[in-house]
Amino acid sequence: MTTEVRTTVEDGVALLTLSNPARRNAMNLELSEKLVAALDAAVADPAVGAVVITGEPPAFCAGGDLSELQGADPARLKTVYSGFLAVAECPLPTVAAVNGAAVGAGLNLALACDLRLAGPGAKFDARFMQLGLHPGGGYTWMVDRALGTQGAKALTLFCDVLDAVEAERVGLVWRRYDDDAALLAGAKELAGRAAAAPRSLIETTKATMRITSGAISHAEAAEIEVRAQAASVHSEEFRERVTALQARISKR
Repeated sequence: MTTEVRTTVEDGVALLTLSNPARRNAMNLELSEKLVAALDAAVADPAVGAVVITGEPPAFCAGGDLSELQGADPARLKTVYSGFLAVAECPLPTVAAVNGAAVGAGLNLALACDLRLAGPGAKFDARFMQLGLHPGGGYTWMVDRALGTQGAKALTLFCDVLDAVEAERVGLVWRRYDDDAALLAGAKELAGRAAAAPRSLIETTKATMRITSGAISHAEAAEIEVRAQAASVHSEEFRERVTALQARISKR
């Protein structure tokens, strides 16, 4: 069976589907490289304004390839990380449509996305401690930001495994859906809202949010925002959209 990342683009949204069916979409070196290439292609496409990532059913991503991890040095590990690190660094909004197990590196991939949505079969399992493996790829930073200190430790040190219901309850996912068709539709709909905004604006705003989410004051955040907002006020996209809105209001 082939290992690939299939890409379809519709209404400004690139849907990337991980497919390594023999290994339940395990994030091996080949799949990591193909995910990086697929993301690069999506970002380079001016018609794409947001990205949805999902897995070939029935899994989302069942972790790293353990045979490749055995005896790996830091350089090799960074190559394994490259797929989800590319997602974390993507300038476009990213949505994880988690349709099955997200284990280890698969959990990292979900955490790397801006937004996580869960289908009925979603399962979030760190599994590092059970394997005798230290977390990598920025997992400890991402999980703490997603769940807070207690939640991060529950998932990591205490090996708690979350299904879709629990993941929604603790805030690991933004929304859950009753079937996978609704999950994909919901992911595309949310991604489509981001894609409908001017691309330069969405990229700048995401970059600003990344900066202001750190340990800075309200005043510092406002100072960072003011320059980007001033630039957007003078953009052609802003002028056109305000003019269209004013025209709609005047007709009421």
